[in-house]
Amino acid sequence: MKTILREVVLWGLVLVSCAACMWAQEATAKRNLVVRRDPSKSSPAIDHVAKDDRLTLVRKRADNGYYHVKTEQDVIGWVLASGVTVSQPPPTPPAPPVQPPPSGQCDDTLWSHVYHSNRLVVNQKCISVTGTIVDATNGREHDGIRHEADGDTHGWLKVDAQFQNLLNAGNISAEGGNLVFEIVCKYPVTQADAKTACSNYHNKVTIPPVGSHVRIVGVYVQDTFHAQWMEIHPVTSIAIE
Repeated sequence: MKTILREVVLWGLVLVSCAACMWAQEATAKRNLVVRRDPSKSSPAIDHVAKDDRLTLVRKRADNGYYHVKTEQDVIGWVLASGVTVSQPPPTPPAPPVQPPPSGQCDDTLWSHVYHSNRLVVNQKCISVTGTIVDATNGREHDGIRHEADGDTHGWLKVDAQFQNLLNAGNISAEGGNLVFEIVCKYPVTQADAKTACSNYHNKVTIPPVGSHVRIVGVYVQDTFHAQWMEIHPVTSIAIE
């Protein structure tokens, strides 16, 4: 029995330590790169990636000056280590407010329509947040919502005072101090590799006008790309309060 307990504890420690390691596996191309079959300049090219393309490291350590990576198109090969920036572990997300989750209010089927869901860290599976919708587009869109190429919204919620601890440094520096909310598959998808996520599905959640005080229900997550801000993504419902 002691041996079993000791093994369970050891595996628990491994899992905890590896949770932080996972984030170092994400990377971004600093310039246009050749993807090669093997970690060598003489190895045949099997693909190319453009500057700012996202990569996933298959192995944490470089080999012969190359990283073993998977591209956004799921091609696995080797790229020059000097040509990529490996992301750092995201900051510890803020604790959500102490409150019971709105049980039964979140639509779990929406997760299948989230584009690149592996970039999101789920902090609360279902949360209900109130605040005021503000313009995230500086007047460029009539509804005040950014229309993303993957079909999602990129909206801003100025949260009520009791929800301020849902925000992190990324929300403050990159999102005007607002909580991001994303309604998946709301707009036409123009990004080729995102079309599958919204195939035969269109989200019918209505977006209230800018200035509306609303309650948004959905999944509270951290986006590990960009400035690693916090989001409600995917949104299940928005109701005017």
